[in-house]
Amino acid sequence: MDMVMKLGAQSLVVISSRSTCCMSHTIEMLIQNFGANPTIYELDRLKNGKELERAFVELGFQISVPVVFIGNELVGGSNEIMSLNIRGKHK
Repeated sequence: MDMVMKLGAQSLVVISSRSTCCMSHTIEMLIQNFGANPTIYELDRLKNGKELERAFVELGFQISVPVVFIGNELVGGSNEIMSLNIRGKHK
C-alpha cells in the first residue's frame, strides 16, 4: 500500500493506466481538458506494473484501470471520475 500512496504523491494528478485501455485514455483526456497535466503511469509498461496492480487489488480495486489520485488522495477509477464530472465536482 505504501508503494501506491507514494505513486499518488508524485504530482497533483496521477493516473495509473494501461497503454491499450480506451477508458484510461478517455479519463486522461477528460482530466487534461480541465487544464491538469497528470502524471501517467502505464502499468503494462512498468517493470513493477504487476506489483502495483496487486497493491490496487489489496486496496479494494478490481484489476482495472484507470486509478486516479488527485491532490495525493486516491479518488478511484473511471466510475468515480465520471460521477464527479457529471455532478460538477471537479477538484
